[in-house]
Amino acid sequence: MSPYPVNLDLTGRRALVVGGGQVAARKVRGLLAAGAQITVVAPDAVDEIADEHRVRWHQRPYCRGEVASYRLAVTATGDPTVDGQVFWDAEAADVWLNSADDPEHCSFTLPAVTTREDLQVTVSTNGRSPAVAAWLRRTIDTAVGPEHATVVSLASEARDELRAANGTSESPRWEVALDDDLLDLVRSGDLDSARLHLRTALGLLESPA
Repeated sequence: MSPYPVNLDLTGRRALVVGGGQVAARKVRGLLAAGAQITVVAPDAVDEIADEHRVRWHQRPYCRGEVASYRLAVTATGDPTVDGQVFWDAEAADVWLNSADDPEHCSFTLPAVTTREDLQVTVSTNGRSPAVAAWLRRTIDTAVGPEHATVVSLASEARDELRAANGTSESPRWEVALDDDLLDLVRSGDLDSARLHLRTALGLLESPA
């Protein structure tokens, strides 16, 4: 079966990271960017974790069952015994868990992500090859630029107008509205013409004679 792709809203939600090395630090960075309240449990931690005031660090080994107090958890100790214990505890408590470099002990995996403001483009191999996902993400990095993030903002404006006018933002016209001409106008910096192009294509304005 294929995994179910989602975007989780972790703002203010409690997340546990077990482990204090560089891999754990990378996981912490991602969770901080998502607004999670992070607790790290590890006897030792790299400076990026130890010096991060937004992270609560318990300087000790993982205690059996403590993952149950969190909404989501990541384990990155490199110790199969510890990571396995966290996994079984998470399963028992219905807590979503990512186990670094151990897809068999994951209830969710993390895609490679290209981010441009509100725009996120992700690549997943269902945990089978993070290296391939990262390679494809680098390819996407060269194709998706800040102009695409601007298109997202313009489309959001038009979506609100469409909903106000028609009671729904769904429209088959989106397929023709979002095109290379729109992208070229954004790249040239002519946002007024880009808005006009988009709104006309969506039927919010009459086409010019």
